[in-house]
Amino acid sequence: MDRIDNMKAFVTVAEEGSFTKAANKLNMSSQLISKYVSHFEEYLGTRLFNRTTRRVHLTDEGEQCFLHAKQILESITAMESHFGQLQQSVNGVLHISAPVSFSTLHLPPLLRDFKKAYPDVGIDLQLSDRKIDIVDEGLDVALRIGHLKDSSLIAKKVATVRLVLCASPDYLALNGTPTHPQELNPLHFLRYSYIEYNQPHLPLMQALKPNMHSNNPSGLCANNGEILMNAAIAGEGYTLQPTFIVGEALKQGKLVTLLDAFEPDTMGLYVVYPHRKLLAPKLRVFVDFISDYYGAFPYWDNF
Repeated sequence: MDRIDNMKAFVTVAEEGSFTKAANKLNMSSQLISKYVSHFEEYLGTRLFNRTTRRVHLTDEGEQCFLHAKQILESITAMESHFGQLQQSVNGVLHISAPVSFSTLHLPPLLRDFKKAYPDVGIDLQLSDRKIDIVDEGLDVALRIGHLKDSSLIAKKVATVRLVLCASPDYLALNGTPTHPQELNPLHFLRYSYIEYNQPHLPLMQALKPNMHSNNPSGLCANNGEILMNAAIAGEGYTLQPTFIVGEALKQGKLVTLLDAFEPDTMGLYVVYPHRKLLAPKLRVFVDFISDYYGAFPYWDNF
């Protein structure tokens, strides 16, 4: 006989204090309940109940067994509920926050493939490079890029993100190719406003760090990497950008990388969501889907 059924019968008799009441609760015969309990006692090699004509009482061993068995059954119930949710139809609206340039350049194919796999899930996509509070904003999940700090959120890395310093061949022909970060001209720096430069162990980041006491900390500052990339392609200066933005321009020769020996530490693309014991099916399937989508070596690094 099934050990779970035996255990369930034992726990129900212990809670009800009667084989008859346990049988009524489980919609079984008293004889079957008695058989289940007997098999459970035989399996454990100990007597669990002292039986009288009016009532049954747990033995000392039965008291200990009851605590363990009840916990086991509760865990099984939680597991069945969890996986039962996953078996339900995956539907509803998934509210996503994602960075602007990454989304416009690389998210449409993923969303298209995800919708094909889960057609009953709607997508509400909000694009912003601002670090928003996904709980306060009523979002299910966010895509974030960087070195994430400790928080109450769950963060799963789904791709590696490289930062490269690059400029156009025309710019280098006119201004020369630097061999050390100290040779860079800060007036020609096309700076992305959300990059953190406070990394004293990296000479390149220190050289690029804005001089707040200067009237001309850089040639151009913007909160959009594609604008800065296009300015670099036009020969207006050099810029530090993720390869998911400049990878295609590098592949086409419109840009070339500089100071490769000083390349900053890689960052990550993360899927971030609130810590919950049981995730909604729509969120769980999205996290699983994006986790395997871009791979260990993203296609945008193929330049």
